[in-house]
Amino acid sequence: MKLRLVTSLQVGAGLVCGLVVAGCAKHADFLEIRDQMSIIARTQDQEQKRFEAMQRRLESLERVREPEGGKLRFDDTVVRLQKLEGRLAKIEEAQFAQSATIRSDLALAEASRQARVSRPSGPIEPPPIMPGVPSITPTSAFNLAYNDYLNGKFDLAVSGFQRFIKDFPSTSLTPNAHYWLGESYYGQKDYIRAMQSFEHVVNEYAGNEKVPAALFKLGLSAAETGDTAKSRKYLKRVIEEYSTSDEAKLAKAKMAEIR
Repeated sequence: MKLRLVTSLQVGAGLVCGLVVAGCAKHADFLEIRDQMSIIARTQDQEQKRFEAMQRRLESLERVREPEGGKLRFDDTVVRLQKLEGRLAKIEEAQFAQSATIRSDLALAEASRQARVSRPSGPIEPPPIMPGVPSITPTSAFNLAYNDYLNGKFDLAVSGFQRFIKDFPSTSLTPNAHYWLGESYYGQKDYIRAMQSFEHVVNEYAGNEKVPAALFKLGLSAAETGDTAKSRKYLKRVIEEYSTSDEAKLAKAKMAEIR
């Protein structure tokens, strides 16, 4: 899962570049802003890699838990992941705040420059806020919903992932959001809606790393509804199409149970 949060940096950098070209910001100011944003981006990238590693480990433990020791390791991993999410969210907030400050400062600088040229008699108003632009980054929005799922708050998780999909329909995290929306429905025992979300992952994101897990959970969801034929069909697909995956091993065990 590749998480890339370039939106706010691109917006900030784009505005800086545009205003430098327009002549309302000095080259030295641009270089200083660029260096600050580069430092934030590097820090965020390091934290993101740690977050991804922790999330992969957590998902692996979540699929197969050992009776006692595994439970302790799983709980410890959840706590560490939540702490890492908090650190990542703070970095993103700082990035977003700095980008907003840069946009505001440059907009005011441009307004001041134009004021000197046209000499208006009235006060200078701040630039309007652009409507329809989410006030949170994709990863922060995803982490909030995912954290609700980890804490068993499935109602909040469903709402969070639905809002994420609406606000960010085409990011690298969108397939994961559909998958975890299905997991949240599954946690609510709403197996029909869970299957709809898992089927969306399989049908719309072929080749995504979540497809084997989505097929496996389709098999489990179908079994929960009493449709053993459909359950075996999905489980068989996992075994045949993703034979080396962890889900294939779980699918074989589940197939043995429902014979």
